[in-house]
Amino acid sequence: QVQLVESGGGLVQAGGSLRLSCAASGGTFSYYTMGWFRQAPGKEREFVSAIAWSTGSTYYADSVKGRFTISRDNAKSTVYLQMNSLKPEDTAVYYCAAKLRQVPTSGQAMRATWYAYWGQGTQVTVSS
Repeated sequence: QVQLVESGGGLVQAGGSLRLSCAASGGTFSYYTMGWFRQAPGKEREFVSAIAWSTGSTYYADSVKGRFTISRDNAKSTVYLQMNSLKPEDTAVYYCAAKLRQVPTSGQAMRATWYAYWGQGTQVTVSS
């Protein structure tokens, strides 16, 4: 069973950048499709981005396309989310998620219920 730990959150001004990291342990990282989700206060958890195992295919929510980039370093068992041109509406707790040995359709990648493992989250706050 894989364990996930997010880091890199913080307070940033609008227009700034942050890079989130999610370190995995307890499993063969390269076998996992990895996703990022976020949840703002009073709102449902929403999909941000995902990167598939084996193919490296990437998926993005429309709201972050062109601003966020997901990547993975299998040697370091870490997935990253580079966030540029941040907006106040990006403020949320960001969660890392994992699914073993499945390449998702776009629809599956966007569903929180498709993922089996979750981290504890890291807070991102964007001030205007």
